[in-house]
Amino acid sequence: MRLADYKGYDSITIQCHDNPDADTLASGFALKKYFESLGVKETKLIYSGRNQIQKPNLKLMVEQLGVPIEYVENVNEYVEGFEDKKVPGLLITVDCQYGAGNVTKIPAMNTAIVDHHQQEVEDRDDMQINSHLGSCSTLVWSMLRDEGYEIKDMNIGTALYYGLYTDTNSFAEIYNPLDMDMRDAIICEKSKISLFRNSNLSLHEMELAGIALIKNIYNNDYDYGVIKAYECDPNILGLISDIFIQVAEITTCVVYNELRDGLKFSVRSCTKEVAANELAAFIAEGIGSGGGHREKAGGFIKNKLYEEKYPTLHTEGYFSARINEYYDTTTVIYAEEYDLDTTDFAEYQKRQMPFGYVEASKILPIGSHITVRTLEGDVDIDVTEDLIIMIGIKGEVYPSMREKFERSYRVVDGSFFDENGNSKYDLEYIPTIHNRDTGEVMPISQFAGLCMSRGGTKIKARELRGRVKVFTSWDKEKYMLGKPGDYLAVRSDDAHDIYVVERDIFFKSYDEVK
Repeated sequence: MRLADYKGYDSITIQCHDNPDADTLASGFALKKYFESLGVKETKLIYSGRNQIQKPNLKLMVEQLGVPIEYVENVNEYVEGFEDKKVPGLLITVDCQYGAGNVTKIPAMNTAIVDHHQQEVEDRDDMQINSHLGSCSTLVWSMLRDEGYEIKDMNIGTALYYGLYTDTNSFAEIYNPLDMDMRDAIICEKSKISLFRNSNLSLHEMELAGIALIKNIYNNDYDYGVIKAYECDPNILGLISDIFIQVAEITTCVVYNELRDGLKFSVRSCTKEVAANELAAFIAEGIGSGGGHREKAGGFIKNKLYEEKYPTLHTEGYFSARINEYYDTTTVIYAEEYDLDTTDFAEYQKRQMPFGYVEASKILPIGSHITVRTLEGDVDIDVTEDLIIMIGIKGEVYPSMREKFERSYRVVDGSFFDENGNSKYDLEYIPTIHNRDTGEVMPISQFAGLCMSRGGTKIKARELRGRVKVFTSWDKEKYMLGKPGDYLAVRSDDAHDIYVVERDIFFKSYDEVK
């Protein structure tokens, strides 16, 4: 689905979901402005449902940014004047799906869908859904970028930025690199974001937060806490979590509430042994989704899937049981000081394989603080004279030192990416280098040479039967996560070079030594 395909319509109506939030308002606002720029004769931005916009931050957003939203109170009256009592031209639902339960179904001649939630309706051509994104604002921004539409209007940029901000719990739950790219690239008026952000809490919601904090569950074996809050705005869950994690006895916490279609939850962690985004994903595994940052994250559990899998378990019991399982089944390894028992490990030999590599000091000054953004997350590195940034065939990135690089790889003619900067290996996301000192962003494809693993490097490895976290000798602050089926490996010539290899990458990279 391409937006430019709809420029032939004389009339385009964009519909937000009922009880609009900032994300749906921003997405619809940006699309309306885009279609106006194409010369579409009539464009409208509407919403329906039982309630008009009431939250003070949303009222401010509409007023301050000039969002031309119209409320349709009675659908029958609204379509009465149209031919066949249907909205003419095209109707696009944003941040929701036409025919789904959270948006009033308005009869229309033609319909399309732009959304970032799990698909609820049957497949169709006029549909763009990306449920991996944190906000519909990001999806719209990406679609506009694909059309070559540059966002110069500060009000549109501010709206999209705020849409992402609110839908990811103040950016705490960003885990898709495209969300991060929009956050870093979009133009916006920060003073208005501050105004909206500080008009987000009503007196009633403040009372809800206070009541929730009193009713907490504390586990002194693992120093975690769980709170069930009454139904409230998702940002309030984040507020409660931010207060809860400041309690001295608490190192990780989960705050959740029950919504019409599922459980929304917020996670916080202040210990390096638990990344909040990883815990959030574990909690929702198989019945929802979760992610975010190492310290702040969140997720959503779908009611239907929860009830099918846990029909008799109350929600407080589920969260406590799941967090206990997380701790009980995870082994933590500090590679630099760990003596790994390799008695039941098999020996493997590395194949010759292509890798991308970047000599960091040739493109950035020594001492620069950089972040390499990948699909798996951000990798923070300081540039040294010997730093080599390695890129694998799935887009995974890891640092290497020159001596180890020259011992394990040989440089060959060619490039890891084609002449247009596109991946030769069908990467879902091409890593980017962010200079944290200057703010400059550079696609890694501009600098990546091609090398081949020499092959012959021997390791000992075994398949994981449980979860393992490895703090490698080159990164003592962030762990590599190994799940059942992945492989725990150690170089034969370095007993403390311990790391995790994903299962599919392992079998593409190593052969067992018979």
